[in-house]
Amino acid sequence: MNHHVWQRWLGKITRFASRILMICGLLILLWVGVNWFRLQQAATGSIDAFLVLGGGIQREIYAAQVAKANPTIPILISQGSADPCIWMMFQLRQASMDQVWLEKCARSTFDNFFFSIPTLQRWQVRKVKLITSVSHTPRAVWMAQILLGSHGIWVEPEIIPDLTPPGNKEEDWKTAIDLARSLGWAVLSQFSSPECDEIIPLTQVNFPDWQEMGFRCERRSSEITEIKKLL
Repeated sequence: MNHHVWQRWLGKITRFASRILMICGLLILLWVGVNWFRLQQAATGSIDAFLVLGGGIQREIYAAQVAKANPTIPILISQGSADPCIWMMFQLRQASMDQVWLEKCARSTFDNFFFSIPTLQRWQVRKVKLITSVSHTPRAVWMAQILLGSHGIWVEPEIIPDLTPPGNKEEDWKTAIDLARSLGWAVLSQFSSPECDEIIPLTQVNFPDWQEMGFRCERRSSEITEIKKLL
C-alpha cells in the first residue's frame, strides 16, 4: 500500500515539475523573442552612448576624438588610464568633457560590462558603440553582445589598432570562462545588477591636486611629448 502511495506522489511531483519546466521554457522563449525584437529596433537607431574599455591609452586618445566630434553623446570610460592622463588627452584634443564619465570599479573585462550595465540603463541607452583595440577581440565584443544584448542594448564595435604589441595573449580557455560567466550573468542581472560607487565626471578631475601628488601616464604614444607641455 505504501509503495502505491509513494508511486502516486512521485507521479504528481514529476508532472508538477514537468509543468514548471515547460512554463519556464516558454517564459525564456518569450523573453528571447521580445529581446531580439528590441535589439533589431535598436540596431537601426542612432548611437546613444560610447563605452570605452580600459587597457590602453590609445583608446582614450580615440575617445577624445570621439568626444570632439560628438560633444552631446555620453561617454563612459571603464577603468581606463589614471584620471589626469585622460584629462590631459581631452585637453590636448580640445575635446568637450561635459559628457564624459570615468568608472573606477572594474578590474577585468567582465567587470567592464558588469559595472557598465546599470549606468547605461540609467542613461536609457539602446545602442552603444564599444571602443576597444585589436588585442581585446573577439572576446570583449562577444561578452558585450551577450551581457549588453541581454538588456536590449545593441552593440556596435569600434576596433582600433594597438600602438604596441599587446602584453598578453587572448587565451582560448580564458575566453571560454569569460563567455560562460557572461551567459550566467546575462540571466542573473535581469533581477539584480550592482552599481559602481566610483563613477566621476571627467570635469571633476582636479588636475592641480594630481600635479602635487604626482602621477605617471602610459608611455605608448608619441603624443605624450605634447601632453608634457600641459604640465
